[in-house]
Amino acid sequence: MTDLIASPQNQLIKTVASLKQKKHRDELGLFAVEGVRLAEELVASDWQTEVCLFTETAAKQERAQGLLARLIEKQCRTVQVTDAVFNKISETEKPQGIMIAARQRRWGLSDLPSPVGSASTLLVVLDGVQDPGNVGTVIRTADAAGATGVILLKNCADPFSGKTVRSTMGSLFHLPIASDVARDDFLTFINQYRIKLAVTSLEAAMPYHKADLAGALAVVFGNEGQGVGPELVSASDSRIIIPLYGKAESLNVAVSAGVVLYEAALQRAL
Repeated sequence: MTDLIASPQNQLIKTVASLKQKKHRDELGLFAVEGVRLAEELVASDWQTEVCLFTETAAKQERAQGLLARLIEKQCRTVQVTDAVFNKISETEKPQGIMIAARQRRWGLSDLPSPVGSASTLLVVLDGVQDPGNVGTVIRTADAAGATGVILLKNCADPFSGKTVRSTMGSLFHLPIASDVARDDFLTFINQYRIKLAVTSLEAAMPYHKADLAGALAVVFGNEGQGVGPELVSASDSRIIIPLYGKAESLNVAVSAGVVLYEAALQRAL
């Protein structure tokens, strides 16, 4: 039987609302997945779901009904809440009335798909990218371009923040994402598996389409303001740049990732 909660002071509501803050997400090992499409992507994956909160209005829609049925099959607790209560936990301007609290999955470098270092290896690495929308969009782009994994070095935005999760459009659940990785550990890892390192750079760099992006490769995209750190630039096998033909000073990091990763995908297809 589905529960009904009408009070924003209910302990479960307080717990789910607290997931807006990183410290509580980390303490509980949970994060929020809001919206029908994202919830469908989550349920279609093997990620663990804890509880689903939904409104009466949402429950009347066919897609939501199917989603709730699948959650019940997975023995996920389902709780109906009032619109006022849902607005308390929502992070979106136009809530769809459905949210799942899910268990986080944390990968380390050793958890990336095998065989690491094979010709099919394509790792997308973010170095200090702090905007959660950018991080989420790069994860989505990496998924679309056929990357085998994403590595978030220290000081990147939290992959489980609401904005990051929404920006991934479900790709969070499609490929492994190693987060909070130290630069030294990353460099040791790619050296161990003989993975080429390409970094985006403004100095002594070749146009991205002239670089060798085939074979086992890790591509690093840097902080929105500072770019890739000097330690990684010094260790790189190639430095690449996207030429600008108009008057724009630079490209958004997520756009840059799309351009470079699809060039890598093209070279691998040849």
